[in-house]
Amino acid sequence: MINISHHGATSGVTGSCHELSLSRGSQKSGILIDCGLFQGQDEGRGASASDLSIDFPIEHIRALVVTHVHIDHVGRIPYLLAAGFDGPIICSEPSAIMLPEILEDALKIGFTRDRQLIERVLGLIRSRLVPVPYGQWHSVFAEGDCSLSVRLQRAGHILGSAYVECDAREGETEERIVFSGDLGAPHAPLLPAPQSPERADRLVIESTYGDKDHEDRETRRYRLKAVLEHALEDGGTVLVPAFSIGRTQELLYEIESLIHEFGGELWNNLEIVVDSPLAAEFTRIYRDLKPYWDAEATEFVRQGRHPLSFEQLTVISSHEEHLNAVDYLARSHRPCVVLAGSGMCAGGRIVNYLKAMLGDKRNDVLFVGYQAAGTPGRDILNYGPKEGWVQFDGNRYDIRARIHQVSGYSAHAGQSDLLRFIQGISQAPQEIRIVHGDEDAKQAFKKELDRLLSSEILIPLGS
Repeated sequence: MINISHHGATSGVTGSCHELSLSRGSQKSGILIDCGLFQGQDEGRGASASDLSIDFPIEHIRALVVTHVHIDHVGRIPYLLAAGFDGPIICSEPSAIMLPEILEDALKIGFTRDRQLIERVLGLIRSRLVPVPYGQWHSVFAEGDCSLSVRLQRAGHILGSAYVECDAREGETEERIVFSGDLGAPHAPLLPAPQSPERADRLVIESTYGDKDHEDRETRRYRLKAVLEHALEDGGTVLVPAFSIGRTQELLYEIESLIHEFGGELWNNLEIVVDSPLAAEFTRIYRDLKPYWDAEATEFVRQGRHPLSFEQLTVISSHEEHLNAVDYLARSHRPCVVLAGSGMCAGGRIVNYLKAMLGDKRNDVLFVGYQAAGTPGRDILNYGPKEGWVQFDGNRYDIRARIHQVSGYSAHAGQSDLLRFIQGISQAPQEIRIVHGDEDAKQAFKKELDRLLSSEILIPLGS
């Protein structure tokens, strides 16, 4: 039998982990698609944000396939290794470069502070990495009449992101099963839009924004411009909780574009700060991986522009510099945009900025990504417009800053984008499984798919 099971991203949008297994008699072999951290209130069968241990059998798992390096897709890899997984880690070539970097940060925060242990774990991960070019089939196993091969295709979510095509054969049964990972919006900066697979007998698809569409690129670009102009006029700071990989680089790209287009004294006074060593490192990696950029970004570089390293950009690395920046911006009236992690305000340097600056009406908080239930980011988004409060480290902080959300900067496809991805498959999948979304988003997406397709539409509950 060819089976799909789910170990995460069924009760929300974090903890992505799916399993494809082939079994004949007592013999069973399989692969995992991602192994990510749970965040907020999301949980698996036994695991959660506070218990990251592997809560499912792995003895038969032959390989881990990584769709992309966001922490909610890769953050439990150290725990997977600790549980005894000894197979290869298959990913795209850019992801192979970035994965050790993101896991080093995750290890420091939630796994151990022992430098020697961190280096041993990272060395083990590097030795297991199998980079596979986009569009190239890779055999995972072929034993008797059972075989499994995978192929990665561009997903347009972040640099290196992929959806996974799986060719599974068990006896006389053959299936093409596709796992979407996280799909990017077609109008996102820097990256080519994802193209539909040629075939999918079964499809496991994300639904982060299965209930809504994003603003188009021009609309969201001018909404970003309006928020930044407010900062310029009021002498305030725009705080942007941004994921270190993908969102930070996209925003820098768009801000450089606005400065280039409008220029003048007003825009030339705007300072852009990236306060995250991890974001700075991934911005450098993005610059080094220009061959994976889209045609527009490549043309900008050819013209002599530097979308990720322009004159008004300041990068803060040390903790001392970070604390000085928080203090200075809280007291000053210098217009500034600060991009800092984490993206859901659940930790990281953004928290210190929020503690110091949420209570000042001159300031703005701009959300450009999904905020999971149970995270401070969701609370600020919900209660900020009502002049409510948010809790950090057991203390309440009043919200007086203006709160904005520009959904078009999400790295996730909107409902129409997801539908186009599915409808672009020459023959509709026999079965579609909806994962990686809040309950309302999944139900709305299922309703739309039921209306459009004759496929069996399922919302899995997990293993």
